[in-house]
Amino acid sequence: MMASEKLENETDKVQAHIEKLDMDIRETVQTIRQLILSISPQIGERIKWNNPSFFYNGPMKPFAPKEYKREIAVFNLFKNNIMLVFAQRGSGFLEGKYQDGRRLLVFKDLQDVKSKEVALKNIIQQWLQMIEL
Repeated sequence: MMASEKLENETDKVQAHIEKLDMDIRETVQTIRQLILSISPQIGERIKWNNPSFFYNGPMKPFAPKEYKREIAVFNLFKNNIMLVFAQRGSGFLEGKYQDGRRLLVFKDLQDVKSKEVALKNIIQQWLQMIEL
């Protein structure tokens, strides 16, 4: 299987996962997904930890697998809450203070996504600039 076929397969899995979500959150999740993917062609998506997640798919310096340096964010959609969990320490705009560095961005609905769109783009663009190539 070629790399491009694998990426398409992962995209299909993410789309199928989103289509199974409750109508209440489906459009909001899809909007966030498209927003993140539009930031850079070097952002990939897949199902990880049972939810859509986003990762850097470009070249990087080698690192230990437990460092999760490729991971950008994963959705947490438990009980129809819409949260993006960022694996690395991030902007002060993010919520939560987990010892392992995770931070959250919580969305209530589409209007909330629109109000946080610029901040979300900035967070991810800053993250992309910190990648060790």
